[in-house]
Amino acid sequence: MSIINTFDISTEAIINPSSVVTPVEGFPKIAIGIFGERTVDVVREKYSATQIDALYACVTMPIYKINFEGVDIAVFGCTLGGPVAVGSMEEIFIKGCEKILYVGSCGVLDREIAEAALIVPTAAYRDEGTSYHYAPSSDYIDIASASKLSTVFSGLKLPHTLGKTWTTDAFYRETRGNMEKRKAEGCITVEMECASIMAAAQFRGYEAYQFFYAADNLDEDEWDARLLGGFPQDAREKVVRISIETAVRL
Repeated sequence: MSIINTFDISTEAIINPSSVVTPVEGFPKIAIGIFGERTVDVVREKYSATQIDALYACVTMPIYKINFEGVDIAVFGCTLGGPVAVGSMEEIFIKGCEKILYVGSCGVLDREIAEAALIVPTAAYRDEGTSYHYAPSSDYIDIASASKLSTVFSGLKLPHTLGKTWTTDAFYRETRGNMEKRKAEGCITVEMECASIMAAAQFRGYEAYQFFYAADNLDEDEWDARLLGGFPQDAREKVVRISIETAVRL
């Protein structure tokens, strides 16, 4: 059986999130998952964050709590890749969360998208493995939550771009040929978790949102690192502020 045909709803999972995680009293109903340890550091340093719990994968990932405009928010760092991102999400919802906003960088497939521009993905190409265990075979996962997130951004007067994303497991195998195919289909970004996260969230009925900020550029004769060559501290602080202000309005 090929990986794209491994979606199984006729039999039960052997291990469920509730088998290993229990609800946490008073756990914030809103959470922000951040791909980037240094960006999590901004939350700890600027928003009086206190650690309230942790996730345990290959490394310990602390879960912090902050309060913004009278709303408690859980904040946690995510490691790259769909499997850990989805496993963490499964456990966060069991702990008591009701909605998660994910934020991280992406590569752009269109050179006209400016450095640090905000992007809301509308569909994700499934060049990974996790999503095929949460949704029937298809090339793309449509992202049901994209329109609501875009509406919140518009209400905050945050310019942003809507478009398809390419989720890949292998960032060192983003070949020129595959990039051109995805671009021709309308993908404007590449990253490593969106298809996995959204397939799992929609399978479970979880409320999950995701946006990116543009980092490197693949739409040149040679790769342009852009922000991956050095992400300014003030830009990190801006991303954190946007995430927090958005989360409380979702």
